[in-house]
Amino acid sequence: MLLHQGIGLGAFNALSRRGAVHALYECCASLGWANPVAAGRPYASHTELFARADAVLVTLDETGIAEALDCHPVVGGRPRSAHSRADHSSMWDEDPRTMAAIAQSAHEYEQRFGFRYLWCPGGRGPDELLADLVHRLGNDVDAERKIRTDELAKVTRTRLERMLGPEDGFPLY
Repeated sequence: MLLHQGIGLGAFNALSRRGAVHALYECCASLGWANPVAAGRPYASHTELFARADAVLVTLDETGIAEALDCHPVVGGRPRSAHSRADHSSMWDEDPRTMAAIAQSAHEYEQRFGFRYLWCPGGRGPDELLADLVHRLGNDVDAERKIRTDELAKVTRTRLERMLGPEDGFPLY
């Protein structure tokens, strides 16, 4: 759960530098990402902030990406968590065989690639997650680094959207 949830773009732009870095760090736990994104303020629109966030993310080296991934629980690590509902860590299936297959595949993934599996669920369920995991185990390391970074960007975007709230603000009624 974000402490800075729904604060709006104006309030984000008005935060102290330290406050902005903290709010951004909640969205992507990399200081190498949060510092330059905070330094780009003020942003005129959500789109401008998102573009800057994506541009900085793709410049992170493996150390910066690892820093961000270390703060993502393993897939299924927070089953049914309301706080993690938009992340893969909240993924859950009543069938223990499905959960065991996900856990085993995630372990194999980490052993194969040397970094944690990351997937932005976007409303998809455990069967789709498992299919994605199994498919991605067949990738080479360079392809998987690209996919992993793309998934990190998607997760970060969903967190930025939650941090800011709607572009037009919340209704007054």
